[in-house]
Amino acid sequence: MSLLKLRNVESFYGAIMALRGVSIDVEEGQIVTILGANGAGKTTLMKTVSGLMDAEKGTVEFNGKTINGMEPDKVVAEGLAHVPEGREVFPYLTVEENLRLGAYARKVPGVEDDIELVYDYFPILKERRGQSAGFLSGGQQQMLAIGRGLMARPKLMLLDEPSLGLSPLLTQEIFAIIKRLNAEQGVTMLLVEQNANVALNTAHYGYVLEMGRIVMADTCAALRASDDIQEFYLGKQDEGQRGQKRWKRRKTWR
Repeated sequence: MSLLKLRNVESFYGAIMALRGVSIDVEEGQIVTILGANGAGKTTLMKTVSGLMDAEKGTVEFNGKTINGMEPDKVVAEGLAHVPEGREVFPYLTVEENLRLGAYARKVPGVEDDIELVYDYFPILKERRGQSAGFLSGGQQQMLAIGRGLMARPKLMLLDEPSLGLSPLLTQEIFAIIKRLNAEQGVTMLLVEQNANVALNTAHYGYVLEMGRIVMADTCAALRASDDIQEFYLGKQDEGQRGQKRWKRRKTWR
């Protein structure tokens, strides 16, 4: 069952079209990844889903309900949490105050239990619970941003570049927790990630976004095996192959 459906979505920055007829499905219980170079429209897609940007054309449907034009706080109340690029924690509030803000739209009890659940997944946050978030390391802030998103008890979590600025070791740790949250808590996830290797080894299904258009879609196992993905995102082709593949890619992806 598709928890999230985008159909022929177009979004603009002024006169510039950033999304060009994008259609994707995110199945309930899955991790779905969006791959693409800088400027491809990945963050625009996430903002359009969460209501931070309006879709000028097309439809965004979440959990069977059209959410086009809905205010972001109402989107959160529907069960969608957005963990933005750059984390955007509240630096002058403590770790626990940041977590409590994640539950502001909830109408169900259990906030204390959920804080403890976040601490179970991110023990370092419990150690730092009274510390101002601005003094956390980049990795700890990313953990806090994900934990804050979990506090909304989301059906779907949007994760925009969770490895940004993190060391390979911290990236591995963050993505191991992302996989655990999906498997143990059943949180469906839409993931944007520059590290294609990590993304494809974490997600179930993937889309490739290029200049605002979806140009490829398949299971992550199939994408990992694709020559195009190996060349352009995993760096596994030599220079001679690269020139030939560029021509083939333009002929077959468009």
